[in-house]
Amino acid sequence: MLLYSTSILYGQLSGVLIVTGWQNLAGSDALNLAFIQRADKLIAPYIVQTPVLTSPVLNEIAGAELHFKCENLQRTGAFKFRGAMHALLHLTAEERAHGVFTVSSGNHGAALAAAGRELGIAVRVAVPNNAPAVKKQNIARSGALITEIEPGMAAREAIVQQWREESGLLFIPPYDHPYIIAGQGTAALELLKVEPDLDVLLTPLGGGGLLSGSAMVAHSQGIAVYGVEPELASDGAASLQSGRIQPAMPPRSICDGLLTSLGEHTFAVIQERVNDILVVSEQEVVDAMRFIWQHLHLVVEPSSATVFAAVCKYRERFHGQRLGLILSGGNVAVDQLPWPVQRLKIEANER
Repeated sequence: MLLYSTSILYGQLSGVLIVTGWQNLAGSDALNLAFIQRADKLIAPYIVQTPVLTSPVLNEIAGAELHFKCENLQRTGAFKFRGAMHALLHLTAEERAHGVFTVSSGNHGAALAAAGRELGIAVRVAVPNNAPAVKKQNIARSGALITEIEPGMAAREAIVQQWREESGLLFIPPYDHPYIIAGQGTAALELLKVEPDLDVLLTPLGGGGLLSGSAMVAHSQGIAVYGVEPELASDGAASLQSGRIQPAMPPRSICDGLLTSLGEHTFAVIQERVNDILVVSEQEVVDAMRFIWQHLHLVVEPSSATVFAAVCKYRERFHGQRLGLILSGGNVAVDQLPWPVQRLKIEANER
């Protein structure tokens, strides 16, 4: 049962949005449902209100009623455009003039580059050298300056420190900032406008921006929230279990968009408002991706497919319920698919 009407949830708020600059936000205390509603109003002219789709075949496979929020159809092919645009819209004129930089496996970098181009802000992106070519091309398409780095969190942290010291540019993190989290949470707002009576909401989990933003929205409506990540990158589940942020695992999963650790802001929300974090295997992700391609007729990347993989794996837990699943992105090279399951088994054994 809804705690608030859809009109209240979706942001019937009055008042003028004030752009205060990146440095003036008062930490995570400013992050709440009203903040996400204001983010929704601010980014509305720039984003795509992506469709919510269903499939009788996938419902039958899952034993539940599934509603897919198709953020793979968002600008730059992923939900990341929401948070990136929201962050840049809060920069002062002086901050815009200096330009910004980020570190990204692809989707956040592409989103920031596209948002920067639209707003006239120069963007620089550090990208792991093993990131999919389609994601690098997506970044380059918007004119961002790309620097390739080694995979893993150590290389990411090193380049952030280096560029801060050398350039003085403003760092726009991929997930761990209230502006980013609020922007990502607007996808859940849109989903609940279309389907307000959900029992459960599931999102992929990487750094936690999408999950924490979605959790703040869903939790306010009494909707259970689950994050999903691959077994080969299950630091989020380990963090929730231990009560402390665990380091990212080696970047081995095909879910390249989820290969990072949680942040302080995102972890705090997840601890308070997420019911559980579920893990799925590489094979389960591939199978789920194939089902989505075949029955929803949508191109989704492995990270996106984790949510349907979890619904299938934990079928008894979700049986007969109304589920919202956020398909986080669709940036994948078609010549990579389908990945032979046997090859994945061999690679897993080698690790």
